[in-house]
Amino acid sequence: MLTDHDAQALLNAHHPDPFAVLGLHADADGRLWVRALLPGATAVEVVAVATGQRVATLSARADMPLFEGLVPRRKLRFDYRLRITWDHGGSSLLADPYAIGPLLGDADLHYFAEGSHLRPFEMLGALPMTLGEGPHALAGTRFAVWAPDARRVSVVGDFNAWDGRRHPMRARGSSGVWELFIPAAGVGDRYKFEILGAAGQVLPLKADPYARAAELRPGTASIIAPLPQRRERAPERRVADTRGQPISVYELHAGSWRRHPDGRWHDWDELAAALPAYVAGLGFTHVELLPISEHPFDGSWGYQTLGLYAPTARFGGPEAFQRFVDACHAHGLGVVLDWVPAHFPTDAHGLAQFDGSALYEYADPREGFHRDWNTLIYNFGRREVANFLVGSALYWVERYGIDGLRVDAVASMLYRDYSRPAGEWVPNVHGGRENLEAIALLRRTAEVLGQEAPGALLFAEESTAFPQVSAPTFAGGLGFHYKWNMGWMHDTLAYLREDPVNRRWHHDKMSFGLVYAFSEHFVLALSHDEVVHGKGSLLTKMPGDAWQQAANLRAYYGFMWGHPGKKLLFMGQEFGQPSEWNHDAELPWGLLGQPRHAGIQRCVADLNRLYRDEPALHALDCDGAGFEWLLVDARELSVFAWVRRDGQGREAIVVCNFTPVPRPGFRLGVPAGAGAWREALNSDAAVYGGSNQGNGGQTLVVQAEPATGRGQSITLTLPPLATLILLPA
Repeated sequence: MLTDHDAQALLNAHHPDPFAVLGLHADADGRLWVRALLPGATAVEVVAVATGQRVATLSARADMPLFEGLVPRRKLRFDYRLRITWDHGGSSLLADPYAIGPLLGDADLHYFAEGSHLRPFEMLGALPMTLGEGPHALAGTRFAVWAPDARRVSVVGDFNAWDGRRHPMRARGSSGVWELFIPAAGVGDRYKFEILGAAGQVLPLKADPYARAAELRPGTASIIAPLPQRRERAPERRVADTRGQPISVYELHAGSWRRHPDGRWHDWDELAAALPAYVAGLGFTHVELLPISEHPFDGSWGYQTLGLYAPTARFGGPEAFQRFVDACHAHGLGVVLDWVPAHFPTDAHGLAQFDGSALYEYADPREGFHRDWNTLIYNFGRREVANFLVGSALYWVERYGIDGLRVDAVASMLYRDYSRPAGEWVPNVHGGRENLEAIALLRRTAEVLGQEAPGALLFAEESTAFPQVSAPTFAGGLGFHYKWNMGWMHDTLAYLREDPVNRRWHHDKMSFGLVYAFSEHFVLALSHDEVVHGKGSLLTKMPGDAWQQAANLRAYYGFMWGHPGKKLLFMGQEFGQPSEWNHDAELPWGLLGQPRHAGIQRCVADLNRLYRDEPALHALDCDGAGFEWLLVDARELSVFAWVRRDGQGREAIVVCNFTPVPRPGFRLGVPAGAGAWREALNSDAAVYGGSNQGNGGQTLVVQAEPATGRGQSITLTLPPLATLILLPA
């Protein structure tokens, strides 16, 4: 019989090794005993699987839901089930979790502990599985969680009345990992972990860091879900993401692109039925989703996530999200996810003080607390935490076929003094401000994706002058493929806000970006950050009356699409949304009934198509050989002109007039080569809502007359507040 001390420890859920006393055990005389802790049970029998016969009846200890009994006439271990009669009158025939040995391999535990496990999501979390084969195969779920400072970890959920005494887990030595196979648990069941911290305190129930699905907020439980199958990336998708290809990204927030009349979100299947066709129809090459990993607060837009492996339940289950990704691919669109490895919120059910200690976060608040967002910063130097983060990046790409990740808040990761006053940050081991552990994590992420998911892209939202963000790791870089060009965005928007009469004094803001345009591989991003928090919309940043605002915006888009660098535009700005983005409402789609807004949308679509179809506009987006100024110093006129090249003989000319003054008979020096040029796009065209001034239908013959530093030139009309793109005639 079990000692009173062990029995009381089990009842209080404080026993250090439940597998040592529960399940099937032999005593000193070789007799077999079965013990089970089953709160809510009134009777328990042991049934041999081989025969289906009862072989023992277990007795309850006085005043305890602890059942134990001798199995007569048996000396060898055998497979059995427990027939349980419950106090509510029902009965169950269940396998005993404590009769099942360890399932996690020593190699998995070793690689996880050293931070080199490529796929920790295959070993940790809740994995539905079947043990054995044939009629006696046992279906259930293997749970595993990392909690090295815990004194006890139990799985609680729908399958055990959320009772932490029922399923305490097995500690796997020094790895800090706990595991348990529960036959009664299956796909769709909710669960959490009940953890007894090192100080003897029972912590708030914790969601699974590796959960693949979760409850819709305000619920916080994890949900058992299958491990998605690997998705092979189609060859055409790999080609679509190479540097010489056009990349034009439509950034969107899934919860506010479309909504039902009653305010409900569209689910993934409803989005799949409409969004890919819309985005592809506008000529974009990629969709970028603001974070869709599970998060507790709508107002964070997903940037304060607690479920780095779980698509949010707001729009449906993991399978529905996979169908959405497949629908995007079917329309030729790549899918990019915003991914947030920088920080996480402090919600009690999440990662904060996960096992009663600073496990996922830095312990010192000078390192581990983010002042700007009131969040916690991952301990990038802890091997298991780095493994958790790198594994998440690979998970989305490998298991959902995601084409790229946009890494949020990279600047806050790179610097230990980010947004911290002097004396309130901890230097690195060399006394510097760089976070060497975060730098190593980012490089490791790039290397793992490059090795395991070749062709998948990494975009950095990085706002500082940190060197070589988009250089490969073997050359000393961070390994990103592209970096958002935040400086270009700030400078050009500052210029466009100026009244045209004042733009001559700010001329360099439009040209300065070319000083450093090829120091990194850049994305020109007009993102959600520019249309929130009182910043208004892109349209309302433009000066003048309604016509001039629209003309300025179209001219700016022409400047952007003709400028070196890949493109990104946030939803709603493609048709000139006048209001600031509201994450609680859908876009104002009714505006498309107005010619001015429909014209802006058509202009964006035509810019995308021209950008995609004309190699000169994209092939050397990241190479200085693809760009040359034709006119950069015409500040009194607020006119810019340049040539784009593809390196194979193709050329395009971009000319911008940022004043409302039309300029007929404007002579512009052009490269030698083409004998004539034609107007391929005019942002002032009538179909876009413009005044229809320009050179439509005319052949602009090159003349042997010097102009603007060239030996040959063309004469053309520059429309007011407009961008022209010319191609050889």
